[in-house]
Amino acid sequence: MKRIKDFAKEVSLLYRNVPALLVGLMFVAVVCMNILANKSIDLHVDWLALDAGLVLSWLVFFTMDVIVKRFGLRAANIVSITALVVNLFIALVFFLASLIPGVWSNSYVEGSEEIINVAMDSIFRGTWYIILGSSVAFIASAIVNNFLAFFIHKAFKNKTTFKVFIIASYVSTMIGQFVDNLLFALIVSKVFFGWTLLQCVTCALTGMVMELLCEVIFSPLGYLLVKKMEKNNVGKEYLDYLAKRKEAKAQ
Repeated sequence: MKRIKDFAKEVSLLYRNVPALLVGLMFVAVVCMNILANKSIDLHVDWLALDAGLVLSWLVFFTMDVIVKRFGLRAANIVSITALVVNLFIALVFFLASLIPGVWSNSYVEGSEEIINVAMDSIFRGTWYIILGSSVAFIASAIVNNFLAFFIHKAFKNKTTFKVFIIASYVSTMIGQFVDNLLFALIVSKVFFGWTLLQCVTCALTGMVMELLCEVIFSPLGYLLVKKMEKNNVGKEYLDYLAKRKEAKAQ
């Protein structure tokens, strides 16, 4: 019981200290990228396949990298798991909303109203395998990303320099994104959409490169956010709590 109370207190402190905008962006990106993952991008190349989820998936890893650097591995994993729970809740809401009798505004096309309306319901209802695939891929890649970023920062003695930050961000994002893309492709695209293994691997590699490029573009902003949070002591209450708990365990 004490452990549960301590964990609840930690989570409460964490969400009081992590900037709401950072958490909000991550949650929205997780939900939206899984909706966009329903759309395959037509590249007119047989061996190459991508889905539209990559438009926002980079933002998820961007926010995780910032949280890891300022608040630590445990905090990043807690936020990632919460994001997964939020995504599953929204998926349930969408599913229930799709069952409500009614007509989507986009379906008002003469002669195609019923077909479009059913298609719109299907999009927001989602399918169990897409939700399963995206959930497994996300949580696995999030843990990989967070661990890599944390241990790279630790290897550099947690120095907050631009060089260290981008090394940690690039390496963790590159490997984490590959894991995310490959798992989703193997669980969903290969089994249910008929992708070949080559397409799955090339999708994972190409998506990794595209999302890594986004990380390269936006990582300076992530570094500035970390520096600003450190300067303004953002998260001090949570970090002090962790330090005191660590001291208590050491005694």
